[in-house]
Parts: sequence; C-alpha cells; structure tokens
Amino acid sequence: MIAGDARPVAPPTDAVLTDEGLTATGAANPAGRVLVIGCGALAREILALIRANGMAHVDLTCLPAILHNRPERIAPALEAAILGQGAGYDSIFVAYADCGSGGEIAKVCARHGAEMIEGPHCYSFFEGNARFAETGEVTSFYLTDFLTRQFDAFVIKPLGLDRHPQLRDLYFGNYEKLVYLAQTDDPALDARAEAAANRLGLAYERRFTGFGDLAAAMAGLPGR
Repeated sequence: MIAGDARPVAPPTDAVLTDEGLTATGAANPAGRVLVIGCGALAREILALIRANGMAHVDLTCLPAILHNRPERIAPALEAAILGQGAGYDSIFVAYADCGSGGEIAKVCARHGAEMIEGPHCYSFFEGNARFAETGEVTSFYLTDFLTRQFDAFVIKPLGLDRHPQLRDLYFGNYEKLVYLAQTDDPALDARAEAAANRLGLAYERRFTGFGDLAAAMAGLPGR
C-alpha cells in the first residue's frame, strides 16, 4: 500500500507488481481516508492520478498483476484484501472492472459496500467503455503500457510460445491485429508493442487513450 499523504514513492518494478503487487504498512489512521484496491498492472496509472489530483487522503494497495491470467482467483484475493486492509477506512474503491471474473468481483464489492470501475476489463475502460462497446472488435488482441512492458511474462511464457513457437497459430490464428492502447506517449513502448505484433504475426495499431475512464472514476472518489 502506498499512502497518498506520504512523500512521493516510486512504485515497485513491473516484475514485483506482476508477482507480488503493492504491499505496505498502510495508513497509521485510516479514518477519513479512502482505500483503493487495484490490479498491479494499474499501479503506475493510479499513482499518477493520485498525484495529479492532489489526493492526499487516498491510499493504494494492489493485488499481483499476474492474476490477470487467472481471473477466477481475483475475487477471493480481493475479498481477503478488503478484510485484511480495509478496516477503518471511510470508503473502499476497487480498481478492477469485471476482468473475466464472471461477476464475482462485483459480488465481493456488493458484500462490502465498495465501489468499482464499470466495464468488462481494463482495455474497455482505458479506451472508454462507450467507445469500446461501439467498436465491437472481436478479432483484436490488446496491450496496455504495462502489458507491453511485460509481454513475455503475460503472453509468451504462459502460453509456452518461447518453447513451442509453432503454437502461435493455435492461440492467435483467429486474431487479425494487435491494438496497443497507449496510456503514455513513449516511442520505446510503441516499438515494443509493434515488435509484439510482429512476433504474433498480427497487424499493428496504436491508439493513444491516456487513462480513459479510470481518470473519471478516480476523480469521483469521495473528498476529504
């Protein structure tokens, strides 16, 4: 957890956010404060929004980003985080959309009176849920800034493509393009995303989204 009223703290490395998430001691006195529990893949964006909006009353903790690959494990981990770290906070905001949980994340939020981001997944709320729904792209494979940096850890190695590249068509044969939803303007990341598309044999498209609906959701958190 990173406390918004502490001195600015750099997030852990992407590898730590992937396997461990954000852990910390928490606020000494959570009364009057808001706890955000999010995915480790969103840690940098959430911290940037906390700083940009002067949200000194907001604390952040993140679950391991690798749960992205095992969505059935997100809701139990989220509930454990709420029970273990949420006591005493005025409100809890969950920085997850449904994320493949089949509605289980929403059920956990309802049980504990927590708000959450609307939408099916982070690709949708980064692009904007309304716009994403309009495009209806079922043959596109999406990357964000974080997933571009962690492409091998989230895509290549879990699917065994580093050992068995011939499986590429089995996994990606029905896709037509890789869409990089960019939160930042970073030519190096753009090059890495295009290289990922080439590796998967897909056409490439970059769309700058910024923080999308995540920014509005964070701006709507209760004030101190």
